[in-house]
Amino acid sequence: MTFSDLNLNTPLLKVLDEMGFITPTPIQEKAFSVIMSSRDVVGIAQTGTGKTFAYLLPILRQLKYSEQKYPRVLIIVPTRELVVQVVEEIKNLTPYINVRFAGVYGGTNLNKQKQLVYEGQDIIVATPGRLLDLALDGVLKLKQIQKLVIDEVDEMMNLGFRSQLITLLDLLPKKRQNILFSATLTSEVNNLLDDFFKSPVKIEVAASGSPLDTIKQLAYPIPNFYTKVNYLVDLLKDKETFNKVLVFVKNKKQANILYEELELALPNDADVIHSNKTQNYRLRSVKNFEMGFFNVLIATDIIARGLDLTNVSHVINFDIPKEPENYIHRIGRTGRAEQEGIAISFFNEEEAEYLGEIELLMNTEIDVIDLPESIKISTKMIDEEMPNVDPEYQGQKKTISEPSGAAFHEKKEKNQKKNLGGSYRREIAKKYKKPKTRGQKRK
Repeated sequence: MTFSDLNLNTPLLKVLDEMGFITPTPIQEKAFSVIMSSRDVVGIAQTGTGKTFAYLLPILRQLKYSEQKYPRVLIIVPTRELVVQVVEEIKNLTPYINVRFAGVYGGTNLNKQKQLVYEGQDIIVATPGRLLDLALDGVLKLKQIQKLVIDEVDEMMNLGFRSQLITLLDLLPKKRQNILFSATLTSEVNNLLDDFFKSPVKIEVAASGSPLDTIKQLAYPIPNFYTKVNYLVDLLKDKETFNKVLVFVKNKKQANILYEELELALPNDADVIHSNKTQNYRLRSVKNFEMGFFNVLIATDIIARGLDLTNVSHVINFDIPKEPENYIHRIGRTGRAEQEGIAISFFNEEEAEYLGEIELLMNTEIDVIDLPESIKISTKMIDEEMPNVDPEYQGQKKTISEPSGAAFHEKKEKNQKKNLGGSYRREIAKKYKKPKTRGQKRK
């Protein structure tokens, strides 16, 4: 099937042709007619499968010219970066369509965004917090909303937007079309569907939690932060292979430490973005990464959903996230648009449990490979790795004669030259009992 086979009008077909898009992705093909039917829709598809066009194309196809002041389409996304991304996609699709649209999000001048809304828009793209501010302030009227899109709803729940989202849903007119897109279908998402959706049609192009087939996944047991740094630096020295690398770190503090270490070892090869960086800084860093001014971008999970990146050769998980769904979103930054990608994960003893949960969610085994002997095991520790000291002995110096995590490294030596595969997974399940799983598993 090509886009010409869909019920698209000439302006949309013309711009898709100019952009070089001929064939719709599976989620775009399956979602089009269902969204056009005005029924409630739940689309389950991973990052990188074309979800944004899947809802924008039928919405723009049906959106008629109007001079009314209040918006008719509302698109809610979890992050500022995603607002910018979706607005850019609407701009790309509408050079031959007379449609008004605007993005609103926190961290920017509220009065300027009030003015944008007051001027009159057909489509509003927003983060939940700023949207609620504008609605409760009376500037943004929601009584004319005909179509509601909630994109990356699972991440919205992870970021704590559940109550704000429910408040917004109560403010909207009852008669509307609901369109929800998510990479995973969690219990919280199911509860939302039960409460606010009317017999939604479910479209699923891959089982919830399944990895993209184009991504090769590897994992290395590494005892501590600075040993992980040593191995990361060793990998990144091969710039021909690791030409565009996205590194995920668990929090802002560790992201900053890692950036400083890479600056020392590989000057001007990396940049870092997280929620403490200004919006302009983050957008500029992503743009420079895309243009190849540096080949390594360090990021935290909170902004992972807003990164619209192309041709990422590797995703490196500097740690394993506690939420297995976050792992899926992380690795989905590579292997996009049917290209091949590689996801490499570093895990310490504590994170081994999280790796087991990820395998169970994906129903896929991750190849576990021993750390090369040439990599130095560091004795240096970050604050989070320091052993807890009994208050009775506070102030007394403690000599650390053995490197942190050495026992863990020695324990793993028995697995050298072995593909741990299924046996590793069974041992994880046995050691930690049955991990708490989330979402659906492929049958």
